[in-house]
Order: sequence, then structure tokens, then C-alpha cells
Amino acid sequence: MSRGLAAVDHELAVRLATAAGRVLCALREETGFDDPAALRALGDRRSHEYLLGELERHRPDDAVLSEEGADDAGRLTCPRVWIIDPLDGTREYAERGRTDWAVHVALWQDGELAAGAVAMPARGQVLSTAGARLAERGAARNGSLRLAVSRTRAPALVQGLATELDAELVPMGSAGVKIGAVVLGAVDAYVHGGGQYEWDSAAPVAVARAARCHASRLDGSPLVYNQPDAWLPDLVVCRPELRDRLLAAISATATAERTS
Repeated sequence: MSRGLAAVDHELAVRLATAAGRVLCALREETGFDDPAALRALGDRRSHEYLLGELERHRPDDAVLSEEGADDAGRLTCPRVWIIDPLDGTREYAERGRTDWAVHVALWQDGELAAGAVAMPARGQVLSTAGARLAERGAARNGSLRLAVSRTRAPALVQGLATELDAELVPMGSAGVKIGAVVLGAVDAYVHGGGQYEWDSAAPVAVARAARCHASRLDGSPLVYNQPDAWLPDLVVCRPELRDRLLAAISATATAERTS
């Protein structure tokens, strides 16, 4: 792909994630929060339809893998696949005042994540592979590590890891917000062992890698996208200087869990 088209892909990811975020914010205002289930379903659908329409208009020859769309087997032979999560953090989206939800737009090309954007519309933030930079590490309690963790279903592995590292757990919603928090210096790592789908992490991982963060499976092996089965069992994203320490602690914690 030419440098010109590469730049346009980065820009398109940002533009689509940002615009879908505006759609979702407007829907929140229009609908209100009295029926959270209906708001979640409508948000998923509206954002998906918007992104699909724009990708059809701007990239008609590319395939799309979306959380809200039927899987297209043709994506496995297509050299360019957009992996999108129209609304990541639906629970938080439907709660008044919560800002930890996101829109994910990523491009997979020829075996690699080539571009990506994570919009956090309620925070007025967009992180992207265009010029991504890792922020300085923020202040933490007693200098301890901070691990982003699910508000509602923190994996047992992370609880053990926090004990192993004497780390602070920082609950938040969307996976995009958690990985974004690593890039922004608000936390040191996001460790997830409970399984996710490709669309949950593709765009955030693309951004994190562009910011020079480490991103891999829990055993250090590569994260691979656009697979026949879109399920990704686990992942870790962290500041690069913590890679070896964190992977060693993850291995020790997993071993202790198996033998206990």
C-alpha cells in the first residue's frame, strides 16, 4: 500500500470512529436512560449501520468484521478487512453520566493491524494510530502498579496477579477505554484472561502498538486477527518497560492457580 493511501486509512479510521461517536451521543440525548436495554440495542444498531454505510461508500472492495454484523467468510481471502466494534461498553453507554464506553475502528491488512482509532465520545477523546504517543506514567498509590480491570467481571487471574505484584486494580468499562488508559498513562497495564472477540481489541491494540506499548497473548505469543474463529482467549497490553516483569508474574500466577 502506498504511503498516501496508508495516511488516508488512518484518517478514515479517525473520521468514522468520531462520527459514529457523535451518532451515539445524540441518541443518548434523544432517547434518555429510562430503558437501558432498549438504548443499548439501539446504540449498537445505529452505530453499526452508520459505520457499515460509510465503509461501503469509501472502501467498497474491503471486507468488514463487525460485532453487530453477520460474519462474511469472504473476509478470510480479502487482503483488507475492517474490524469494528460499533459500541464497546454497552453497559456503561446506557448508564447516565458514565463516559467509559467507546467506538473501535481498525483496519487489518495482509496479516497485520494497519490502522485504527478508538473514540471515547463522552470524553471528547480519540486515540489513533496516526501519531500515537505513550504518555508519561501518572502518579500511583505508593508507586505501585495499576491494572485496568472490568467493573463487573474481573478474571480470577487478575486478582491473583494484583496480589503477586502488589498492584492496584482500577475498574472501568470498555476494553478500548482500558487499553486507552495504558496509552494515556492512567494505568500501567490491562490484563484479560476471560476471553474476548477480535473487535473488542483490534483497534485499541493497533493504537497501543503505534504508541510503542507491548501487546500480546498472556504467554507472550502474538495476537493474531482476521481468523476463522473471531474469539481471542486472552491478552495483555502494558507499558514497554513492564513487559518482562508482567509476563513473568502472569506465568507465576497462572502456575499457582493450576496447582492450587
